[in-house]
Amino acid sequence: MVDIIDNKIIRELKQNARISFADIGRKIHLSPSSVRERVQKLEDAQVIKAYSLHVDYSKLGFGLEVIIILKLFSGKIKLFITDVNLFSEIKEAYRITGSQNIHIRAVLKDQLHLQQFIDKLINYGDTMTHLILSEIKKDKNL
Repeated sequence: MVDIIDNKIIRELKQNARISFADIGRKIHLSPSSVRERVQKLEDAQVIKAYSLHVDYSKLGFGLEVIIILKLFSGKIKLFITDVNLFSEIKEAYRITGSQNIHIRAVLKDQLHLQQFIDKLINYGDTMTHLILSEIKKDKNL
């Protein structure tokens, strides 16, 4: 059972997954060994599933970030789910309800790269592309 203290630990780890147990303990008034024990229990219970790295793709030369809604052609869902990991541009992909099937977040170098990427996706279905202008909220857990 997750309690108030566990939620405080989770909040601190969401802000900085590299924070030490001692620093968390100082912030929430708990000993480092107690923090370590609680984190271990949260990991064992799969409440904490992984620690991740957040990359600023624009600093790696990817100037465009897009959302693409894909309406798959009949019979293409299993093929796309199998092939999705072949596309390095795709950073997140979700199967969704409604008339479209897939929600994609992708990063691309420029408009030419976007065009080439869409040309690959149209083998699976119809695309609707939205250019991301700026981020206004993102859960640190993602």
